[in-house]
Amino acid sequence: MRFLYALAWLAAAPLAVARLAWRGREQPGYRARIAERFGRYGPATPGKRIWVHAVSVGETRAAVPVIEALRSRHPGHSILLTHMTPTGRATGEELFGDRVERAWLPYDLGFATRRFLRHFEPEFGVILETELWPRLLEECARQGVPVVLANARLSERSARRYARFPALARWALSNLAGIAAQGTEDARRFEELGARPDALTVTGNVKFDLEVPADVEARGAMLRSLFGAARPVWVAGSTREGEEARLLEALAPMPPEVLLVLVPRHPQRFDEVVEIARSKGMEPARRSSGTAVDPGTRVVVGDTMGEMLAYYAAADVVLMGGSFLEYGSQNLIEACALGRPVIVGRHTYNFEQAAEGALAAGAALRVEDAAAAMQAALSLTRDEARRAAMGGRGRAFVAAHRGAAAKLAAWMEEVIGPRARAATAASGATSER
Repeated sequence: MRFLYALAWLAAAPLAVARLAWRGREQPGYRARIAERFGRYGPATPGKRIWVHAVSVGETRAAVPVIEALRSRHPGHSILLTHMTPTGRATGEELFGDRVERAWLPYDLGFATRRFLRHFEPEFGVILETELWPRLLEECARQGVPVVLANARLSERSARRYARFPALARWALSNLAGIAAQGTEDARRFEELGARPDALTVTGNVKFDLEVPADVEARGAMLRSLFGAARPVWVAGSTREGEEARLLEALAPMPPEVLLVLVPRHPQRFDEVVEIARSKGMEPARRSSGTAVDPGTRVVVGDTMGEMLAYYAAADVVLMGGSFLEYGSQNLIEACALGRPVIVGRHTYNFEQAAEGALAAGAALRVEDAAAAMQAALSLTRDEARRAAMGGRGRAFVAAHRGAAAKLAAWMEEVIGPRARAATAASGATSER
């Protein structure tokens, strides 16, 4: 199995580089520092280091309370934050600045993962959510670098995919020092794939530990002044391919004063979404223009990075992208934390527990499709008291689930601390000899 896996990666490596070049046409970040994908890095700062891996934007945002907890407990360590996507890396720069080191995680080739570990020499590693690379985890175990899967989630759909390759799943899971799952169902699915029961715990979802920046409401008010303070504003956040067209079709019969703000999940689709709106007979404004929206304009494309919370703060109602087609939904916790009523579609398996909790708390509504979402948004727009009540329930829902980051940090100290200290001691003894 290991030989076949290595062979498959060697065959795929040239294709992976070609894919980087192809994707780099629209996102130049994919073409940056390609050598890092193969374990070749610039000089590393000396000192003790904790490695945190966040594959893309959502995981990077989830890393904030985790990294703050780690910095509090390990003030003498630097933090290495790795990514796989340029949007994740850009988000890391926005959130952490120079307070962390940044690098691409290498492809899962034996020589590349060994170079990565030799170069950075992390004391331990934290992988956020579900990013299982069997060769990397095996090399970490061989070199005495304990790694945990933190804030781990595994939907039924993802579990079925991993179950098609049971040997690979067991190989990856067996080399983890522990798994901190978001919920009991996630833990159960990991165990069914071969994770050791004694390595599993449930610590909750660290995305509930979101600290809303103090200036977000002011930034939202600024956007609202550009959009039109007296207009109803509906924000469709983190939309995915196919959703915008359906939402725009459903917008057509809505009252003309309604403004729909479409914020695509992926920046390379900004121009595409503008063209989709035009194809539906609507000339959209672009947030990046920085100008006030004409009262006759019905659509704004949110074509900026790092403003999602401000978009939500500017909204009367939030429609959650990724839930109206089979993408599994994006993060509704942020909108709830800002006290905005949320409408979700049928497909919320990526945020299953958070979505079900928000629905049960009365902070969110579930609808069948985009047309029903527009009708629900219109109903909420006309009922200010109901909007306010849902917003209050959303804030209370988020507050009730805070504390996962502290639980996670305490658990990591129990699981990783002794192993990391033992590995450091062994390394020091070897150096002395």
